[in-house]
Amino acid sequence: MRVLNQIFNFYINSSIHVALAVMAMTWVTFIKFQLNHDFVVLPFVFFATITGYNFVKYFGVAKFHHRSLATWLKTIQIFSFLAFLGTCYYALKLTIDSIIYLAIFGLVTFLYAIPLLPMQYFRDSQKNLRQIGGLKIYIIALVWAFTTAFLPLIEKGYPISGDVVITGIQYFIFVIVLMLPFEIRDLIYDNLKLGTIPQRIGVKNTKLIGAILLLFFFLLEFFKNEVKETALISNTIILSITLVFLVFAHKEQTKYYSAFWVESIPVVWLIILLMLG
Repeated sequence: MRVLNQIFNFYINSSIHVALAVMAMTWVTFIKFQLNHDFVVLPFVFFATITGYNFVKYFGVAKFHHRSLATWLKTIQIFSFLAFLGTCYYALKLTIDSIIYLAIFGLVTFLYAIPLLPMQYFRDSQKNLRQIGGLKIYIIALVWAFTTAFLPLIEKGYPISGDVVITGIQYFIFVIVLMLPFEIRDLIYDNLKLGTIPQRIGVKNTKLIGAILLLFFFLLEFFKNEVKETALISNTIILSITLVFLVFAHKEQTKYYSAFWVESIPVVWLIILLMLG
């Protein structure tokens, strides 16, 4: 049992689970726009998510403790390096257009973790984007939305129509709501200067805002040129599941409530669409 627990913790801490979630949402886009799923884009998204998330999560730890890293962190470093090689391999197979857009969002991820920008733009002693009050959730949502909604269509040469833009907005909203249980969980850990949504408006109002955003997500579907029955059914199911997890989120939630169950929702979304055919 202990070994299984260690494997599961590695699965979560090494960002494999979140990478599967991002890859699942990318696959959802292929289904929504009736495109064959791509065996270049999907593995690229998987490996790039692991690389990006682990870089952001562990850069600050590794740079100060590189000579005395715990075994688990060294293992994650090695795993992240292998994921980086996978990212590079599949990046070379992408189109030039995809690479150009990815370079922009790669820079955003880099600035999110690395302290480079002038002090006067920040609210405490840190100099990276993740320390700007309230910005974290929007950067994550923006990167997810681009990666999962726009990248697969750019790679396929699909025209960026109004329906595509609406889908990107929906994904942006959806990821923000997915992040709210995490922000509620982190209330007892986060510096007050971060200015997260629960810090600013409280847990109750955060849940209310999340519910309103989910409704907005659902209504946006009717602004598309083609409203599909499968999209309405899958949206209804997945938004209901998301709302339940949001409502029951609290500061003292169990260890895997957000890190596993909430982050599993995009995978469930994919499964629902595959079942609907």
